[in-house]
Amino acid sequence: MSETPPARTPTFRRVLAGVLLVVPFVVYLAVPSYAKVTPKLAGFPFFYWWQLLWVVLTAVCIGVAHRLTRGRGGAG
Repeated sequence: MSETPPARTPTFRRVLAGVLLVVPFVVYLAVPSYAKVTPKLAGFPFFYWWQLLWVVLTAVCIGVAHRLTRGRGGAG
């Protein structure tokens, strides 16, 4: 059988994907930097809207990391 091995992802793409996956953890662990009430957004304290913003940004980071590292095959 003549199956071709999957294409290797370039190193810079893997490194960038790794950084994108680590950034949200660093932000989440830096609680003292966002454990405050002001500024408020639509009546919500900073602590809550900052965390909600990072839930969305984390999904974006994971999506971009996936796009950077997925194979170049036919499915996908």
